[in-house]
Amino acid sequence: MSDDVYIIGVDMLKFGRFPDRTVPQLGAQAALLALDDAGLEIKAMEALYCGNLYQANAMVGQRLLQEIGQTGIPVVNCANACATGATAFREAWMAVKAGACDLALAVGVEQMGKGLLGGGGAGTGIPKEGLFGGGTMPTVFAEAGMEHSHRYGTTFEQFAKVSVKNHHHSTMNPKAAYQMETPLEMVMNAEMISYPNTKLMCSVNVDGAAAAVLTSGKKVRELGLGKRAVKVRASALTSDPWQERDLVMPDVNSCTRLAAEKAFSLAGLGPEDLDLVELHDCFATAELLHYENLGLCGDGEAGRLIDDGETALGGRIPVNVSGGLLSKGHPLGATGIANIYEVSTHLRGEAGRRQVKDARIGLTHVIGLGSACAIHVLEKSDL
Repeated sequence: MSDDVYIIGVDMLKFGRFPDRTVPQLGAQAALLALDDAGLEIKAMEALYCGNLYQANAMVGQRLLQEIGQTGIPVVNCANACATGATAFREAWMAVKAGACDLALAVGVEQMGKGLLGGGGAGTGIPKEGLFGGGTMPTVFAEAGMEHSHRYGTTFEQFAKVSVKNHHHSTMNPKAAYQMETPLEMVMNAEMISYPNTKLMCSVNVDGAAAAVLTSGKKVRELGLGKRAVKVRASALTSDPWQERDLVMPDVNSCTRLAAEKAFSLAGLGPEDLDLVELHDCFATAELLHYENLGLCGDGEAGRLIDDGETALGGRIPVNVSGGLLSKGHPLGATGIANIYEVSTHLRGEAGRRQVKDARIGLTHVIGLGSACAIHVLEKSDL
């Protein structure tokens, strides 16, 4: 196995709508930004791992290289639901960690349609849509939120406060798709999509791309890039463990709890060591659930955490200072690496007005139902 793995270049496009661009063009632009951040060219890369969901059969990685330089390197295309980008990043990490290469490029890219996610590909038998719940993502996470409310008394207002916080954070992030304040009354009175999630409590379907350059510690020192390098302290990827439960609605918690356990064990750290977190707030309800799944608080304490401002910028453990998926946007294949960009920016001390003071350790988290959960623990460079 190689020595520690570092990020030496990372960047993302400002998320939005790009109807005049192709998926490979968006991915190529993000790749060039990350290469520029590292001060390297595509010919220095020894492998490419490309994450994309909606064109998973279309060789996006190879088409991306047609835009910026075909050097004959191995290309692996990844698709893993909302964890797609993080999976591509992990594959690049594993290649460097194993010593298969010294420099690897990870790219996540997506062009999104409009409308509700999920609900397709129904199987045989009695459909659950409208009978037992729903297969669309707003409904799945609404059900999960209501289960939490039933168990712990979590309120509609507490869920809505997640959106208030994340939209406020977005006003300090120039790369967020939306940068606007949404007062609590506005969030709670917005169009109801699936109770308790109103429209302003749902993630934004936008296009986007993000990329990262990974290398070994030896190569970092050789290139003299230690000052801005970010160490990948741990990488964990899980799927749902088998358990006796009602299979009508998806389990949105177990694979995150398993991934968090593995990541903290690999990092030799605990939740108390984190300075910031970028987690998968696909819906406002999801963020509160993941506070507990990641160990940021005890079970049933997530409502108190948001009420007390502990997860806001300046609080004990800032969460989604980028604006999160609710404001930054959620182009599925790009989200995992965009989260890594955000945390890396703070660890480098380059986050501007939204900078988390003295940030040294950060965690990124994504979950794709089906299921896949990827967690990465990042650390400020010690080189």
